[in-house]
Amino acid sequence: MIISDDVIRPIGPWEHQQVSANGASFHVAVAGDGPLVLLLHGFPTFWWTWRELIPRLAAAGYSVAAMDLRGYGGSDHTPRGYDPFDTSLDVVGVIRSLGFADAVVVGHGWGGFLAWTAAALHPGAIRGIAPVAMAHPRRLRDAILADRGQLRASSYVLGFQRPWTPERQLVEDDAAAIGDFLRDWSATPEWPPTEVGARYRAAFQHANTAHCALEYHRWALRSIPRSDGRRFIRLVSEASIRAGVLQIHGSQDRTVLPRTAVGSREFTSGPYAWRLLADVGHFVHEEAPARFANQLLGWLADDCRWYDAPEADPLAAV
Repeated sequence: MIISDDVIRPIGPWEHQQVSANGASFHVAVAGDGPLVLLLHGFPTFWWTWRELIPRLAAAGYSVAAMDLRGYGGSDHTPRGYDPFDTSLDVVGVIRSLGFADAVVVGHGWGGFLAWTAAALHPGAIRGIAPVAMAHPRRLRDAILADRGQLRASSYVLGFQRPWTPERQLVEDDAAAIGDFLRDWSATPEWPPTEVGARYRAAFQHANTAHCALEYHRWALRSIPRSDGRRFIRLVSEASIRAGVLQIHGSQDRTVLPRTAVGSREFTSGPYAWRLLADVGHFVHEEAPARFANQLLGWLADDCRWYDAPEADPLAAV
């Protein structure tokens, strides 16, 4: 299906650029001037998920770059390279191609997975991370294997393991399944509005996005017993993250359960803050954009150095 470029690169308070990194071309929407904040989307969205945050960060004195991950939007849809070793190198490469030595990385869902991974494997390029709706990779893997509730929440990934059929199912009927994911994973009745859901559905039909997006999920599950998967988990588990971490989660997230995300602090040794936002689901930054932005901007203004009080209840929502 041919998708209008206006879907992927709409006009707004940003500029569109293509940058080369790790052997591929990546689309980024950029704005502002100052230290770099790199925004990574998750499944099943694309860079546009950060449309409300970009101008707020730029106005606060940051350079902002919202990146289409490999296989999404205006970035290259390559036949391979969807393991976290490669995709974390994509992140570092984009930072460097934009002319910066390091960045604070804010990532939602799979973007959060990459934020954790980049901070563990490439600490020199990461000044701080804000994983949104995503546990540390070790916590997520352990919960899927040991927590029946998280296994049920992740059961859609099992269906993604079949060849080709899931790709067809995701794009048929004008990508109706994408609209279902957005609504089912949200805890906000009015989200997404019709026009927002329509843009995400259209973007998911661009090129072979459906296949590329599924490759992330396929690697994550199929690699668990393999040597590359065991090596990945060992490396991210042993690398205590020294960069500042702000972990934000929705109290009603039914995809990555809050209890799965709790405990990710174990894999950090630097400043750490946990924020559980009440009454929102998986798409925290879109369901509650003002609350999310206030938490993020406050943490950034404090040079990524918030600490939670030791006695704080991690499941007490704010």
